[in-house]
Amino acid sequence: QVQLVESGGGLVQAGGSLRLSCAASGSMFSINIMRWYRQAPGKPRELVAAITSGGTTNYADSVKGRFSISRGKGENTLYLQMNSLTPEDTAVYYCNTYSALSGNSWGQGTQVTVSS
Repeated sequence: QVQLVESGGGLVQAGGSLRLSCAASGSMFSINIMRWYRQAPGKPRELVAAITSGGTTNYADSVKGRFSISRGKGENTLYLQMNSLTPEDTAVYYCNTYSALSGNSWGQGTQVTVSS
């Protein structure tokens, strides 16, 4: 089992920045990939960014060049640095991990609201 707790969301003006954090605990040794998803009202949940255990990253086209995913030194913390935010980035952001042992694990989400 993997437990995930997100933090760092809030209200920011367009053009501003936020840094989301995800604290992970539990069966961390088997995690293959860590991801950030988001879900805006009335829309399906979408993948924002991902990072593998080897450090390979990928991003949704809508956030490339603005968002950066990273892992803490102990690899128990996942970050999402979000710059040049727009109102279209408003959503609940979720931390997700996948491992062969634990399957998919999700955090409770953190709200990001960008005002115009």
